[in-house]
Amino acid sequence: MRSSPRFLDGFFQNTAAVGPGLKPGTAFSTMGEYLFGGRDRTPPGPLPVENPLATWARPVDTGLRATWLGHSTVLIEIDGLRVLTDPVWGKRVSPWSFAGPKRFHPVPVTLSQLPPLDAVIVSHDHYDHLDHPTILELARMNVPFYTSLGVGVHLEAWGVPPERITELDWWESATLPRGELRITAAPSQHFSGRGLGDRNRTLWSSFVLESPRHKVFFSGDTGLTPEYGDIRQRLGPFDLVMLEVGAYHPAWGDIHLGPENALKALELLGGGVFLPVHWGTFNLAIHAWDDPAETLLRLGEEQRVRLMMPRLGAPLEPSRVEAVEPWWRSVRATSEDEGSVASAVDSAG
Repeated sequence: MRSSPRFLDGFFQNTAAVGPGLKPGTAFSTMGEYLFGGRDRTPPGPLPVENPLATWARPVDTGLRATWLGHSTVLIEIDGLRVLTDPVWGKRVSPWSFAGPKRFHPVPVTLSQLPPLDAVIVSHDHYDHLDHPTILELARMNVPFYTSLGVGVHLEAWGVPPERITELDWWESATLPRGELRITAAPSQHFSGRGLGDRNRTLWSSFVLESPRHKVFFSGDTGLTPEYGDIRQRLGPFDLVMLEVGAYHPAWGDIHLGPENALKALELLGGGVFLPVHWGTFNLAIHAWDDPAETLLRLGEEQRVRLMMPRLGAPLEPSRVEAVEPWWRSVRATSEDEGSVASAVDSAG
């Protein structure tokens, strides 16, 4: 950690002069808005979830398949290997089991139902990316972890053997013990910490998966940074790009993307099929729960972006994606229909 160019006086830093947390002068108003403001921040009904087990049992014809399991958790099948990103199966993303943002929907499968994994990636140590109960269960499986500098301390404390942990600084790579897959940590613009006393004590990263036939980019959490152009030059182009689009607000616009900046980041990365993550699972912002999807669908159509927005648990091969089905609208439509029926019954009574 001390030898990292990003580590200074005991703390990791972004390349740009971007601090952690809210922009100066916005803390009081933003926290009040977060606690008491916003509309439709949670879905009005259960989200549609598919069971991927039958599809996972079949070979991947094109060699690349991705299954969004909620928030930033994606199972990536790439040329015969399986990689799980930022696994979160917990009911809340919080230091407490009884309070904090609660999951909108169950995960499409249990951890025990996952196919054998070849690697787990943890981008940084925030609660919605590094989940204590999930790691406790994964620690009992014989799977290696690839993560950012310093995060291995948490993993080892929770039972992951140190020989199964590989920490990477930006631009450092590691090759999986089985198969031809290289994992590289790359820049992001964010921050870290799980409490008041450990802010920026560990690193945050994006990650690139590279096999002989395919390349996949996973953003973790990030704001818009010109370093994405460097990633394109050094590691691109990409068959699949996974970027965070949810939990955005002007007050923390330097450390999260949101839909508009995600599309700018996609352009810097050189394009590719775009799978948006970090939305539709937890109430972490002030915007409506489906606002990232609606905004991205509108802007993506205008800019002719190849969007991949599957239902939760639906495995898709990026090269075979043709059009987006706005499945999230069915949740609001069902709720409105039920409300109309209830009103009609009340009126008749």
